[in-house]
Amino acid sequence: MEITYKTNIIPNAAAIIELYADAGLKRPTDPERITRMYANVNLVVTAWHQQKLVGVARSHTDFCWSCYLADLAISKAFQKEGIGKKLIDLTRQTIGDESMLLLLSVATAMEYYPKVGFEKVENGFIINRLV
Repeated sequence: MEITYKTNIIPNAAAIIELYADAGLKRPTDPERITRMYANVNLVVTAWHQQKLVGVARSHTDFCWSCYLADLAISKAFQKEGIGKKLIDLTRQTIGDESMLLLLSVATAMEYYPKVGFEKVENGFIINRLV
């Protein structure tokens, strides 16, 4: 199975929504909101099998201090093939050594992130969205 990785190629909203649903990642299913989510980030790394989107890492970064990995989604049929780790590695390569990489994990991925190099932190705070 050949996977191609691309940086800063934004897939269409329908492909993103399909991937999120397949991966079990709860995100808006409204194409307009998905389009805005991707229009307002500055680092997107994607994984493709032939012409099909099978993975995405969507991040906000300043490329010198911090990077927030907002979404990491891998199609169920392609999970456990190293695609998520590769997307994280490519994100880290792009942001460079000066920048930290942080994220908020969904409950089902809490055991995954330490396996790919993340350290759990206890010094965070959140104000949740209303909608």
